[in-house]
Amino acid sequence: MEKNKNITEIGGLLKSLNLTNSVNLFQSLAEQFEKEQSTHLDYLHELLFREREYRYQKRIVRLLKEAKLPRDKLLCDFDVSRIPGLAPSQIQQLATGEFIERCENILLFGNPGTGKTHLCIALAREWCLLGRRILFITAASLVQQLLKAKKDLMLNQWVKKLDRYEVLIIDDISYVPFERHETDVLFILLAARYEMRSTMVTSNLPFSKWDSIFKDEMTTTAAVDRLVHHSTILELNANSYRASCAQNKQEEIKKSEITMEENGIKS
Repeated sequence: MEKNKNITEIGGLLKSLNLTNSVNLFQSLAEQFEKEQSTHLDYLHELLFREREYRYQKRIVRLLKEAKLPRDKLLCDFDVSRIPGLAPSQIQQLATGEFIERCENILLFGNPGTGKTHLCIALAREWCLLGRRILFITAASLVQQLLKAKKDLMLNQWVKKLDRYEVLIIDDISYVPFERHETDVLFILLAARYEMRSTMVTSNLPFSKWDSIFKDEMTTTAAVDRLVHHSTILELNANSYRASCAQNKQEEIKKSEITMEENGIKS
């Protein structure tokens, strides 16, 4: 009777301390360690270790969900050898997230299909696994949210809300042609994050053509200056991965047809 009372009280104490995993685990684990004749310290160490691991895994799941990554891309699936001048060591260094402490930026340039978005998602996933708060968003969606916030007289509050993300990934900044009032709110956000938080940007256009995004030379220069200062620039100069895959598939079909003809087999 006394033992059951103690179990109930221990469960209540663990619950009041929000030790969720320990509430469900402490009794069965105690019985296991009692059979193994382990010490109380061994039991306590294992219980707390499992609680920490449970919380870590729960936090990672939350961070990955909060990051809003559009697809599941892994860093090991990104073929660095396809990109001339891109060193695997540089990608691995970025994956450590050390640049985040220095509030540095990452800028990815390259033609469509070269893997910019894949690399962004894969790196974002690595940072989430390190416990970093990340947000992935397309430039078009970001601008629309900022415009709505401005219309509701909440732009400053929205910019501060985005400040909680240690890395803001803006995908396809050159994909959609923006109007002047749209790029103005985007510039306000970039200026607010300058030397305060890290920003990652992908673009199909080099800086020399960014006047088509920000509409005037002064704003373009100011935006580029804030992004480039304290940044790592990656140029993905390669053929489109999707186009290469399609071409390889077509070549395989042709080879197969030739082999069938040589063997007298009709397709």
